Amino acid sequence: MRYPLVVFDWDGTLMDSEARIVTCMQVAAREAGIPEPSHEAARDIIGLGMTEAVQQLFGAPDAALTEAIIDRYRHHWLGDELAPSAMFDGARELLASLDEAGYLLAVATGKSRRGLDRVLDETGLRHHFVTSRCADEAFSKPHPQMLLDILDYTGMDAAQTLVVGDTEYDMAMAANAGSHALGVSHGVHTPERLRRSGAITCLNHLSDLPDWLAQVA
Repeated sequence: MRYPLVVFDWDGTLMDSEARIVTCMQVAAREAGIPEPSHEAARDIIGLGMTEAVQQLFGAPDAALTEAIIDRYRHHWLGDELAPSAMFDGARELLASLDEAGYLLAVATGKSRRGLDRVLDETGLRHHFVTSRCADEAFSKPHPQMLLDILDYTGMDAAQTLVVGDTEYDMAMAANAGSHALGVSHGVHTPERLRRSGAITCLNHLSDLPDWLAQVA
């Protein structure tokens, strides 16, 4: 195996959660008393940790306002169904296939631990992953800490590791850790943007990943 460890981003890569993230962010802004961001602006920060996302999206508000926005966002994400999320077509089958083939699978996500644990339990996919790392446990992407923590846990080398994601933050995290990254075209950032950020290539569908891995083995 060229890449015995495959580290997945979650939102926009395995789960189609764009609409829910954008809607929760827009509602959170309104409830915090500030203008809501456009759909395009809100989707562009998907993949970052919450503090980094709010700082980028709203022009670095002060600590109190940042915390208010995050609080309202989490209230709606965890408590409401403003816009339901679902796994991308083929995601479940992909994880089962790679797990059965002997790959180590992990998650590095901008979600909080509480948020990731919830979706892992709701989807019943927790058993496929040997470990996971969230943005409230480490520096946000594109900082490499989440990936470095996963490498330390699994004992794998960076060069043996493939990050699969849909944003430039995923690609940069991989590069900053000395690993390689593969983009998926159905998420937030365009294939061109992913390639500029270091993606080896971009796949049109998750189901193409096993064949790609076999070709580079």
